[in-house]
Order: sequence, then C-alpha cells, then structure tokens
Amino acid sequence: MDQERITTYWQHFLATLPADAPAQRAPYVAESFGDNPVLADELAALVVAGVKTATCSALWEWEAEGQPLPPVGLHTIVLDGRGAPVCIIETTEVVVRPYDRVDAQFAWEEGEGDRSLDYWQTAHWRYFTRTLPRIGHTPTPDMPLVCERFRLVYVAG
Repeated sequence: MDQERITTYWQHFLATLPADAPAQRAPYVAESFGDNPVLADELAALVVAGVKTATCSALWEWEAEGQPLPPVGLHTIVLDGRGAPVCIIETTEVVVRPYDRVDAQFAWEEGEGDRSLDYWQTAHWRYFTRTLPRIGHTPTPDMPLVCERFRLVYVAG
C-alpha cells in the first residue's frame, strides 16, 4: 500500500467538495475487499460499476483486531489488488446479523456472481472457511456478520 498515493487520492476527492463539506474534516480508511489480489480487483470493479453497494465481514474479525465497527458516514478508499486507490465509498448503514439471517436483498446489493442468495451463501461460506481459522474460528450458520451498505462518492478520471 502506497500511503503517499492514497493521501493524494484523498486530497483530490476533497478538492471536489465545498470547503465546509463534512468530509473535509472526516477520517477515512483505505482497504481492499476480499482476501487476495484477484478478489480485490474483481470486487473493486463491481463497486466502480455501481453493482456492489454492500459488503460484510465477520464480527469476530473486528473483535480479534480490537477495532470498533465502522460508523455510518465513514469514507473508505477502496484499493485494488496492488494496493492502488480505485474509488471512495461512504458507509450508509451498519447492521450486525447472523449469517443465516442475511436476506436476498442484501445478497443482491453485494453484487457478486449471479447476485442470488444461494450464490452469496456459497461464496461467503468459502470465504469465511478460508479466513476465520486465522483468528481461531470456524464458520457457523449463526456467526455474527457486520453487514454494511455504502454509496460510491468518488472515482478519479
């Protein structure tokens, strides 16, 4: 991750806003979606295309990292698989719900595969099977997920 490039990207975004816009004083994070460069590229492209407007992660990961949940209004610089900025999103909703309570609407908003709940369940079960053992967990149907909705606010170029 090239911190200078990320900072410059953020500054370019701020330059598009009025001087009194709340984002001018807001913190931001920079991160990629997924757990590998190929997935990060694929998911970032879906965000830029306006197809992906939601994401989820295991609450257990937030707890293991000692991080608070993302607040509504958080700006995230979405990075590609090489760590380069692709776009900026703003979190609009954060809800914790069990894996087995994620509905078809949320699966559609995640924008992956055929956007069905069946696809979402299969793909996310595989994802959590890969990632959760790193923090001493295994997926369960009732595992708590942090379900976020967001809106695309900036794409350079």
